[in-house]
Amino acid sequence: MRPVAIFDIDGTIFRSSLVIELLKKLVARRVFHAGVLASIKKSEQKWLNRQGYYDDYIDDVVGAYRKAVVGRKRTDIVAAARQMLKEQKFRTYRFSRRLLEKVGNKYFTIGISGSPLEVVSEYNKFLGFRKIYGTEIGIDERGRYTDKVLHEPPRYKREVIMRYVKNHGLSLRGSIGIGDTESDVGFLELVSKPIVFNPNVKLAEAAKKKNWTIVIERKDLIVEFKPKYVKFVKV
Repeated sequence: MRPVAIFDIDGTIFRSSLVIELLKKLVARRVFHAGVLASIKKSEQKWLNRQGYYDDYIDDVVGAYRKAVVGRKRTDIVAAARQMLKEQKFRTYRFSRRLLEKVGNKYFTIGISGSPLEVVSEYNKFLGFRKIYGTEIGIDERGRYTDKVLHEPPRYKREVIMRYVKNHGLSLRGSIGIGDTESDVGFLELVSKPIVFNPNVKLAEAAKKKNWTIVIERKDLIVEFKPKYVKFVKV
């Protein structure tokens, strides 16, 4: 049975969030009104100025996207995703990108993201995962988005992975997982080699309890360590 290698994508491979960059591109292409960006400006500035938290910012981005996408054509979203990725697909972290290249032929690779499945699918033409997950929003008979969220894998990553592994004859023995936030704990607990990459506080605390390997990539430096005796300073 072939082992799996599971990768979170946003903030773990891609050095941003796909949904953030897609939202900006959709406004630039006038698919979304400029007021969409204005609605998230406050939380964005708080995050950039380190007066607020990234989770609050990304929640606002996701909310703004889901509201703005209702009634829009799927073809317009895909076109914007393609253009954005043409410009930004190489904006990856060195460590996680090299890891994906290294394991690609030996493992069954799975990529999972909370960003819209359309942009994740387009990005996967570059990344080459064998299986991907992204958030799916309903589409009506005219090819326009509804307000119904059909599938949101970040809410139950553990269950998604377990089901897929079981149904496709794969193995968690010798498996690898890499993620950056507490939403990744579910699948990191399943794998033989969990890697915590540039973690937020909640994931770092989980890694310390379980003594999972932590990797930090900053500028041109990559540091790998076991966190058992490391002190985390909260912001």
